[in-house]
Amino acid sequence: MLKHWRRWRENRKIARIELTEQQWQQAMAYPAAAQMAPALTQRWRDMTLRFLLRKNFYSGAGFVITDEVRLRISAQATLPVLALGLDWYNDWDSIVVYETTFIRPFSQRDEHGLVSHARRPLSGEAWLRGPVIFSWEAITHPAGEAHNVVIHEVAHKLDMRSGAANGAPPFHRTMSPARWNEVMTQAWQEAQQSHREGRPIPIDPYGLELPGEFFSVLSEHFFMQPQPLADAWPEVYKKLVLFYRHDPLRGCFVS
Repeated sequence: MLKHWRRWRENRKIARIELTEQQWQQAMAYPAAAQMAPALTQRWRDMTLRFLLRKNFYSGAGFVITDEVRLRISAQATLPVLALGLDWYNDWDSIVVYETTFIRPFSQRDEHGLVSHARRPLSGEAWLRGPVIFSWEAITHPAGEAHNVVIHEVAHKLDMRSGAANGAPPFHRTMSPARWNEVMTQAWQEAQQSHREGRPIPIDPYGLELPGEFFSVLSEHFFMQPQPLADAWPEVYKKLVLFYRHDPLRGCFVS
């Protein structure tokens, strides 16, 4: 009953939103959008507007949150859950946007137990049971064709639904956790070895930092440049298709 009531309220609000085709095309910023079936594109648009209504946007360091900012972040954040549904984002509702990179203090303990404190610039961050934070500059000027900070951070949020960002998001009943771990571990080890030897790897090396980063970087490549990922790691690609229930190469959902 509550879901029906919320959807009814959202439908009324969506009907009052004036969104031009040009605004929508700018918001998508997705290479494979042209391959999507019209029905899937319409679903994406509808979910984008519902996401926009459900999330609260906050300014970081005085950055002005415009309709363009809200729409573009909403469109990109919705892409990974097109098949999963917006309920996968129900455990968080806040988005903070800075104009450029933002600084976060962090502590690190070495092998001798000594703790050092430092500050580092970030372009995105996802907090467990907290907000998602973005740099608008990183969204509008990504570091490469496969980079998408919004997808990266919301992938962390999906991963955290299992309790922590450890590279093992909640699996569907039809998926084998053991097989997922086997495939991902093999790819991780291959990439680590290649990177140490100075050979190219199929993803951004930042994905080798931690298993959670591996999953988020894989998710970026999965949606932004699926073909190279599928060519290099076909089994990894298949596992991501099973999780996201979406095949970007074919522009369709997978049951």
